[in-house]
Amino acid sequence: MATYIVIIVAVAFIFDFINGFHDSANSIATVVGTRVLNPLVAVAWAAAFNFLAAFTVGTAVARTVGKGMIDVSIVTPNVILGGLLGAIAWNLVTWYYGLPSSSSHALVGGYAGAAVAKAGFAAIIPAGWIKTLIFIVASPVIGLVAGYSLMVAFYWMFRWFSPARVDAIFRRMQLASAALFSLSHGANDAQKTMGIIVGLLLSAQGAFAQETGWLRHFHVDTADHIPLWVEMGAYTAIALGTLFGGWRIVHTMGSRITKLRPVGGCAAETGGAIAILIATRFGIPVSTTHTITGAIVGVGATTRLSAVRWGVAGRIVWAWVLTIPASASIAALFLLLLEAVST
Repeated sequence: MATYIVIIVAVAFIFDFINGFHDSANSIATVVGTRVLNPLVAVAWAAAFNFLAAFTVGTAVARTVGKGMIDVSIVTPNVILGGLLGAIAWNLVTWYYGLPSSSSHALVGGYAGAAVAKAGFAAIIPAGWIKTLIFIVASPVIGLVAGYSLMVAFYWMFRWFSPARVDAIFRRMQLASAALFSLSHGANDAQKTMGIIVGLLLSAQGAFAQETGWLRHFHVDTADHIPLWVEMGAYTAIALGTLFGGWRIVHTMGSRITKLRPVGGCAAETGGAIAILIATRFGIPVSTTHTITGAIVGVGATTRLSAVRWGVAGRIVWAWVLTIPASASIAALFLLLLEAVST
């Protein structure tokens, strides 16, 4: 049993790596799209601030995922592994097609799908899901409003400046806004994997109760405590994933939704980061993908509505709608397969 748990923890960190790989576009698409940084420097910049989030935020989101969405009494290692495999499979499909779907919702959808396949809908904790489902709609709207408002404010503040001077100013400011968004991305997304791992360790705490070597660190008594090695492992994995980047999605986010200048990139990143950090503070597993996409649309809409490529945005919305049911269905199939193999 102990070996099986260690393998599942490794799979969780692989998901976190793929999360960073898949969602690197969230952090760097605008700064690459405006040509403030070249792609290689941009991913290194984003990865660094993904990791630094470990030292700046708490673990409220991890606790929500670990104990607030699924009844921990029905959670087994197979449920966790089925959920992770469902989320990984959906992430890879959407990465292949260049669709910026939400890794966060793929994870919670996969987790829920495996849990429901195991114990029915009684496994779901409604209170924990209300916040997540609300923010499926709210996060892109908040991002849109924040991006639009900041862009209007920047237009007003710098209305007497020449376009060349505005570009020069915001090329520097966008370095800070990209860093802030990368920090918020790491803060919210890495914690979801942390919550999944703690849920796993709680489900198998008896397997490590008598361990005296390094495996003793796998023993946890409560979901309210996140072991340091889980935190550092999750932040390291997501930072490394970001470092490798997901170039298909960078292209979609950075140039195909709307054409961005440095001032627009700064407005989108800052607005998105503020929304995500507020959600992180209150333990809400928000979608960073939804938020930054909404912010980019809001920035584009300040020019004229036709500046936004609504066809591309529509494909992205369909990916959002499908993410939770698709990852849940895939995870349920994996759970049934794992249960069949283990019996």
